[in-house]
Amino acid sequence: MIGTAEIEAAAARLDGVVVRTPLLQNAELDRIADGTVLIKPECFQAIGSFKIRGAYNLLSQLTPEQAANGVVAWSSGNHAQGVALAGKLLGIHAAIVMPADAPAAKLESTRRLGGEIITYDRYSEDREVIARKVAAERGAEIVPSYEHESIIAGQGTAGLEIAQQAAELGLQVDNLLVCCGGGGLTAGCAIAMHAHFPNARIYTVEPEAFDDTARSLAAGERVANSPAARSICDALLTDRPGQLTYDIMREHITAGLTVSDAEVREAMRFAFRNLKTVVEPGGAVGLAAVLAGKADTAGKTTAIIFSGGNVDVELFASIQTELT
Repeated sequence: MIGTAEIEAAAARLDGVVVRTPLLQNAELDRIADGTVLIKPECFQAIGSFKIRGAYNLLSQLTPEQAANGVVAWSSGNHAQGVALAGKLLGIHAAIVMPADAPAAKLESTRRLGGEIITYDRYSEDREVIARKVAAERGAEIVPSYEHESIIAGQGTAGLEIAQQAAELGLQVDNLLVCCGGGGLTAGCAIAMHAHFPNARIYTVEPEAFDDTARSLAAGERVANSPAARSICDALLTDRPGQLTYDIMREHITAGLTVSDAEVREAMRFAFRNLKTVVEPGGAVGLAAVLAGKADTAGKTTAIIFSGGNVDVELFASIQTELT
C-alpha cells in the first residue's frame, strides 16, 4: 500500500512543476458552516485541475524506452489535460481516449497541450478497452486516471499541502471532504491527512446518481452505478471505485456523502459570487455538501477541495443566471 514516503517523494518531483495552491477562507461560508472552512483551489493549477499532480508523478518515472513509445490514457477531460501537459513538459507523446460529449473546454485544452484525442461514446463503448487496444498496438504505457500507485501518490500531494498549510495557520483539520470519482484523489489525500491529523474525519462526496463509493463503503464491497445514471458532474462519472483506491478508502474514510445537481449548481453560484472563483460541477461537490449541511461542521475546521474549474462557458453562464 502507498504510504507517506511515496507522497513526499511525489511532492519532491512536483516541486516547481505544480502550483502550491493556497487555502482560502470566506467569512460567509464560515458563518453558514458555523465553523472554519479551508478551501484548496486546485482550479488554480495551470490546467485548471489537480490531475497534473498524478500524471506528472507517473510520467516522470518512466524509463527512456517507455517514454519513447508514448503513453495512452482515458479521461472525461481533467486527467486528459494532466497527461497532455505532463507529456509536453517531459517530451512524451500522449494519446487520450475521451468521450465525444466531454465539455468543449476540456477537449480544446487537451488539444492545445498537444494531446492526441481519440473520442468514444461514453454510453455504448468501453473507454478502457479502447485505450488498452491502442496502447498494445503502439507499445505505449497506460496512464490510468486513478488505479495506479504513482497516480494516487501524486494526487495525495494536495492533501499533504492541506495538512502542512493548516498546521502553518495553527489549525487542526477535523473534517476533510473530497470529491470522488474513481478515488485517486480521495485515497492519496486520506493517507497524507491521517499521517498529520490521525483523528480527522474524511468523507467522500459524490453526485446522488453516482454514489458508487458511498454504497461500496457501506456494503463492504465494490458496487457499480446504474448505466442510466446522469449528472452534470462530468468529472465524477465513473462506474465504480478502483480496487486499489477502494482498499485504501476502506481504511481511511468515515462515510460517503452525496449531493444533488441542484445543490452543485448552488455551490457553483456561491463560489463565483462570494469567492470570485470558477469551479466546475464535479469540483464543487464538497462545497455543496457544506452549504447543504451534509457534514458536521459546527465548531470544527473543515477542509474541502475545489478539484477543478474546467466548465464550458455556456453551462457556467446558465447556472449563474438561474433563478433560485
